[in-house]
Amino acid sequence: MAAAISTLASPEAEALAHGRHGDPFKLLGPRDSSSGRAIRAFLPGAQGVEVLRRSDRKGIGRLEGTAPDGFFEGRVTDRAPYLLRIKWPGAVQETEDPYSFDPLLGDVDLHLFNEGRHFEMARVLGANAMTFQGVPGVGFSVWAPNATRVAVVGDFNAWDSRRHPMRLRYPSGVWELFVPRVAPGARYKFDVVGAGGVPQPQKADPLAKQAEPPPATASVVASPEPFDWNDADWMAKRAQRQMRDAPISIYEVHAGSWMRASQTWDDMADRLIPYAVDMGFTHLELLPITEHPFGGSWGYQPLGLFAPTGRYGSPEGFARFVDRAHTAGLGVLLDWVPAHFPTDAHGLARFDGTALYEHLDPREGFHRDWNTFIYNFGRREVQGFLIASALHWLEHFHVDGLRVDAVASMLYRDYSRGSDWIPNVYGGREHLEAIDFLRHLNAVVQERCAGAVVIAEESTAWPGVTQPVSELGLGFAFKWNMGWMHDTLHYMERDSIYRQYHHDGLTFGLIYAFSERFILPLSHDEVVHGKGSLLTRMPGDRWQKFANLRAYFGFMWTHPGKKLLFMGGEIAQEREWNHDGEIDWLLLDDPNHAGIQRLVRDLNGLYRREPALHRRDASGEGFRWIIGDDRANSVFAFLRSGDSGDSPVLVVCNMTPAPRHHYRIGVPREGRWREIANTDSRFYGGSDMGNDGGVSTSSEPAHGELQSLDLTLPPLATIVLRAEG
Repeated sequence: MAAAISTLASPEAEALAHGRHGDPFKLLGPRDSSSGRAIRAFLPGAQGVEVLRRSDRKGIGRLEGTAPDGFFEGRVTDRAPYLLRIKWPGAVQETEDPYSFDPLLGDVDLHLFNEGRHFEMARVLGANAMTFQGVPGVGFSVWAPNATRVAVVGDFNAWDSRRHPMRLRYPSGVWELFVPRVAPGARYKFDVVGAGGVPQPQKADPLAKQAEPPPATASVVASPEPFDWNDADWMAKRAQRQMRDAPISIYEVHAGSWMRASQTWDDMADRLIPYAVDMGFTHLELLPITEHPFGGSWGYQPLGLFAPTGRYGSPEGFARFVDRAHTAGLGVLLDWVPAHFPTDAHGLARFDGTALYEHLDPREGFHRDWNTFIYNFGRREVQGFLIASALHWLEHFHVDGLRVDAVASMLYRDYSRGSDWIPNVYGGREHLEAIDFLRHLNAVVQERCAGAVVIAEESTAWPGVTQPVSELGLGFAFKWNMGWMHDTLHYMERDSIYRQYHHDGLTFGLIYAFSERFILPLSHDEVVHGKGSLLTRMPGDRWQKFANLRAYFGFMWTHPGKKLLFMGGEIAQEREWNHDGEIDWLLLDDPNHAGIQRLVRDLNGLYRREPALHRRDASGEGFRWIIGDDRANSVFAFLRSGDSGDSPVLVVCNMTPAPRHHYRIGVPREGRWREIANTDSRFYGGSDMGNDGGVSTSSEPAHGELQSLDLTLPPLATIVLRAEG
């Protein structure tokens, strides 16, 4: 053993002692030779070390302290797996030696990671509680190819970067270490020394599956126990519930400000899920719940793409929430943000001292609008990291779909950049690498996650967003119809006397309504930043504001496209949304607000019951204008049709406060047309003007039809009639 001691070069020992050595396995752990086995350990602060045989805890040797301080070495009598019995001031610890274990990751895992095709990345990278070579502990691994040294620090080593330096798996760039006896719940980070020996801020784990609640920033070792799911029936039928011809009505929610009494996943399962079901929504969509440092970003600046935020409880709590939603017949969608990430020092920015996840050049790697970095979609490992994150939510948590935020910013290299941007290899503005990423993402999700949907928030006229990848589209299941949202809201904000001059605000959307599979969103973005609430954006006196909103909701729920409404809209919230507050539930004591809530509930029921209102949402065959040019009266009438045998539905909107009597509209079917919805009903706070439950046709031709209806159009209202028989 004396020879082995003398070969420990002083510069290497000093580098290890000061947390700068990049190859700890070269110096530490067991050393086998023809003369037997010797063991070297670095345990700063220890007073003595004895080596025990793991199988029977009998002593097989003692390690003596040597220079520099903290090193212990000695010979052992056999080569059996061993424990170190370490005498600390005031305590004795028995544990396995981290540097006695074989490499943690297999060559196939590393190869798939570098190719960007390790779709179960969370299972092998990050922190994974496991039993490795018969010993319980945690396997830590992190990608930092340009680092000169990486160590894992945490509760288990007093956050001392000298104690657990990691092994580099060349050439993958992944650093790894199995730390025995660490258990779920332990906090940790990675201590990185970058290129040229420059220390970096301690980094949270990019693949952490659990995190401390902010403002703390450490990652947490998650429990490896599988969740006991009870949603097999939902998962088996999910594909049918999310097809293009299904009724999909989404309640968009910011989890922290829906109700302040519901601040954990279990609380929300008790209150939010029954509420959404009672209101008739088919899905919940949660603003990003991936871990994010700044609550004021509403989750749209995430750093932990594999971890549910610690604000609302544990990952198991979120799994229970999804499970209970499914058993109640409610789908769960998540906002997911692969477009950018914040610059916080503990996050992905310059992770190993270089632009690893982001671009080096700020002209293609930095969003000035949001002061965030842009992912380098052309790097295979980054693309694989993002796809693995998406799959983690869909597969591990049974989430039913992802809404991809800010897709437009990903598609164009010149997005919000003026002239300060770098063209693609062909000189164009299209971001070819991001396009490839989105197509790859959607193809993988469709292959692996039966029935799951990926939804694009894409605000431009990019063609083929919902076309299959095989047809050169982006492959999304649905796209938010941002143009419809802006046009119709601008129309509704105008005083009714001026609407005749802006008639196209409600009709223009039908020119392109079937070019994609659309969702009609009245989202959180429309009730913040000084825009006011939906109610306060309506013109007129108080009665007219409520009537306008009721008529608008009637138009939206009968218009082709799936539906999305941000929380608070369903009770006609008067204040702008405040992420630090909650919905003003006391408004429901006012009959006008309660009436809006009742209307939304009934519209959801109508939408689900009437096949004509959803089966051909994405097909022009399911829509026909009857009256689209009555500008003088601001009246709109259209016919919705389902499959053969489904009764057609007539929708008529009067967007002025003047009632219209004996308004004649041609219809394609003779007989009685029952009035199945009227937003002017007294049950909703209206004047209760209508058509006495229905109207029969007369033989007077109109609008190209041989028969017509003589209707009363209530003021500022939408009425819906269905052909009977």
